[in-house]
Amino acid sequence: MFTRIISVCRIVKSEFPMLNTKRLADVGYRVFSGSMMLLTLYGGYLCAMRGYRYMLRQKQLKLAAQNQNIDPEIVKD
Repeated sequence: MFTRIISVCRIVKSEFPMLNTKRLADVGYRVFSGSMMLLTLYGGYLCAMRGYRYMLRQKQLKLAAQNQNIDPEIVKD
């Protein structure tokens, strides 16, 4: 089994050129930066939606307060 793994490694080495460390670091940096950009965009979206829902809820509460029927017997001066 160990010889099988070694032969597979030799095939992989011969088919793919060896990546140098600078190229690997560049790829890793780009992947990390891309994921951070996506997380930032998603966080902005969540924040905007929360603000939108807050404003919508405030508007609904204001309309409910305006449309509330006030019984004159409850409110006495």
